[in-house]
Amino acid sequence: MIVRILDEGQYRLDSRFVDRLNEIDDMLVAVVAGSGAGSFDALFAQMLELVRTNGEPLGDSELAVSDVVLPSPSMGQDDLRALFTDEGVVPG
Repeated sequence: MIVRILDEGQYRLDSRFVDRLNEIDDMLVAVVAGSGAGSFDALFAQMLELVRTNGEPLGDSELAVSDVVLPSPSMGQDDLRALFTDEGVVPG
């Protein structure tokens, strides 16, 4: 799976980490909806760290369609929260 972190780059993420990425996405959606436990900031940081730590950065000359696009960590809190509604940012 190819994951893009906006303003940062693309990563090739092995399929064994996709379920965890989706779990964090679901937890973020629940927190925004008011029915989940945990800190939005901490969960979003976990999501980014999962991709950065376990993903392989794509080279500048390698072009690939992103399967998942994660928001930039520099986005404002309100804008970030608006993205994690309904289905979140990870398909499935």
